Amino acid sequence: MSTIIYTLTDEAPLLATYSFLPVVEAYAAAAGVDVETRDISLAGRIVAAFADRLPEDQRESDALAELGALATTPEANIIKLPNISASVPQLKAAVAELQAQGIALPDYPDEPRTDEERETRARYDKVKGSAVNPVLREGNSDRRAPASVKSYARKHPHSMGAWSADSRTNVATMGHDDFRSTEQSVVLPADDTLTIRHVGADGTTTVLKDGLAVLAGEVVDATVLRAAALDAFLAEQVARAKAEGVLFSVHLKATMMKVSDPIVFGHVVRAYFADVYSRYGAELVAAGLDGSNGLGAVLAGLDGLEHGAEIRAAIEQGLADGPRLAMVNSDKGITNLHVPSDVIVDASMPAMIRTSGHMWGPDGEEADTLAVLPDSSYAGIYQAVLDDCRAHGAFDPTTVGSVPNVGLMAQKAEEYGSHDKTFEVTAAGKVEVVDAAGNVLMTHDVEPGDIWRACQTKDAPIRDWVGLAVTRARASATPAIFWLDEDRAHDANLIGKVRTYLAEHDTDGLDISIAAPVDAIRTSLERIRRGEDTISVTGNVLRDYLTDLFPILELGTSAKMLSIVPLMAGGGLFETGAGGSAPKHVQQLVEQDYLRWDSLGEFLALAASFEHLADHAKNERARVLGAALDRATATFLDENKSPGRKLGTVDNRGSHFYLALYWAQELARQDDDPQVAAAFADLARTLGEQEGRISQELLAVQGKPADIGGYFRPDAEKAARVMRPSATFNAALDALKARAAAL
Repeated sequence: MSTIIYTLTDEAPLLATYSFLPVVEAYAAAAGVDVETRDISLAGRIVAAFADRLPEDQRESDALAELGALATTPEANIIKLPNISASVPQLKAAVAELQAQGIALPDYPDEPRTDEERETRARYDKVKGSAVNPVLREGNSDRRAPASVKSYARKHPHSMGAWSADSRTNVATMGHDDFRSTEQSVVLPADDTLTIRHVGADGTTTVLKDGLAVLAGEVVDATVLRAAALDAFLAEQVARAKAEGVLFSVHLKATMMKVSDPIVFGHVVRAYFADVYSRYGAELVAAGLDGSNGLGAVLAGLDGLEHGAEIRAAIEQGLADGPRLAMVNSDKGITNLHVPSDVIVDASMPAMIRTSGHMWGPDGEEADTLAVLPDSSYAGIYQAVLDDCRAHGAFDPTTVGSVPNVGLMAQKAEEYGSHDKTFEVTAAGKVEVVDAAGNVLMTHDVEPGDIWRACQTKDAPIRDWVGLAVTRARASATPAIFWLDEDRAHDANLIGKVRTYLAEHDTDGLDISIAAPVDAIRTSLERIRRGEDTISVTGNVLRDYLTDLFPILELGTSAKMLSIVPLMAGGGLFETGAGGSAPKHVQQLVEQDYLRWDSLGEFLALAASFEHLADHAKNERARVLGAALDRATATFLDENKSPGRKLGTVDNRGSHFYLALYWAQELARQDDDPQVAAAFADLARTLGEQEGRISQELLAVQGKPADIGGYFRPDAEKAARVMRPSATFNAALDALKARAAAL
């Protein structure tokens, strides 16, 4: 029997799964496809991390490790929904909820003092940040907007804020003494084992990491962000925002870059509240309130401090005296600086661009903004978009072209695999990367507080990435641009490899070029304004940034992208869009029993998963199911059955019913497999005849609070009751399952 693994994740996509998975299981059974689940939620991963310390009845297996192993096999067929990339505050909240549910977990130790506390902290730290995707992504990324989705966006354009040529919104970035400008890069000539060491000014050598295995042809980089330069830059930007009368905002990725970016975030908090930290810094830092967990954590920790009331007043004065802060929630007073994971650059910058270059101010009004992106590696692409919108106005979703992406990400490529090689320097000296023979490959002078990191990019993923780019360029007859900067050390090494590996392919008739990111985005923006498509072929970070930026401009959301990871071993990983896990949607469900999560990403991924099964497992019924699902999704979009945003309209559960109806109708009318057509004829008739009743059952529950029995770990029975309120629809699916078993 063919098998699809459907992941159980977090927040809104997890709740949606309680409604959609029964549909998937019933329909898949008709093709002889078994659908299994694996729990890779934040709560599930926390419990699995402490399995050996828990009573037997509370243990869970490490589903993420199991799926990571599966991803290296040809049999892999995994549908991956968005999950929480936990910040420390989120991690602590999840632990507290699990403890309240009776799970005997230790507290998260902020300042571990014993060996046991250090080991506990290490286990939790493996769970935080973007701990899931790098394990599963054993292939490169192919993300694009399907024709049906693009057509829908053109017929039903999303709102785009008007742009003024006088907009004062800009990006501020360092441009020196940052990760981009200090980068060094080498290509390893042979398999080797590297050591990263700190050599103090007094000659003392400390090994930061040893036993770092590398392969022939691997690209290894080292770079440092200098703390003194960062602090000077941030002080300038706080003053600049105040002088220009614009909002101050910082845009990082504290979830994925879980070591470096919280440290940088702390520098930003301290720069904004410079007076507070100059007066009370010693007391705050001693209490663990250095700002790296955000202003919210600082405020929460003041009650236990001797000068807590004074410090709180000083913070209020700092807010009054400083530039106005961009807000996450103006009504609740949640600022851009409250929580490191609240403002994530790949989502926040496109949202700002879509909203006339504005963010929300403390008064609840939109305003021009200074967007601070300290490291200059990729900041220039956003400035280019701001300049383009100032010159040409907002993008028009009814006419713009598309920018699909082919992204290098396999085997923890580039920055997104750097966490275990990132260090906050504690003493002056230098950090060196040394090979097994003792040769120093790269070296940086460092001072206390500097953030030093190394990245790895293996040769096989680079070769595969180049091949995938050629495949997509030919399949779609679309120009492709490799976004690589010859003046950046890492990119210069990649350019050499790209040219070598392009020569292995037939590129006759293809338009494939290489350009620095700022030049590449300018070309791409010119083309999409003309309605033309351009494939962006990028590294791992730009993959992440662009697969939010362009979909949000083109489609209004990144959750509507087809996101395929052709695994290097031959399997398939199908990611459901590029959006997050929508915590505000959960809040609305709990308050109003209305879930506005859009499962279009799940529909697209499932169709691609069936197609992969058909090709690799020779399951022709899976092909029938997938093709019918594609047609049903097009109808679903044309009929505008996606969730609304207000009570009394179709929500996530209603959208699943309509998708099931159109899918059943497509399966009943297809003639490739008469047995399948016969099996779905009754269901299509039943759902069509009972549409009014089912819709009424789904709408009737709206408007009242819903009890799902937990946030990070909902009670399965309660969540299923809430997410499957139509007895008529449930009975129809049960009847289909019974019929499918006889096929």
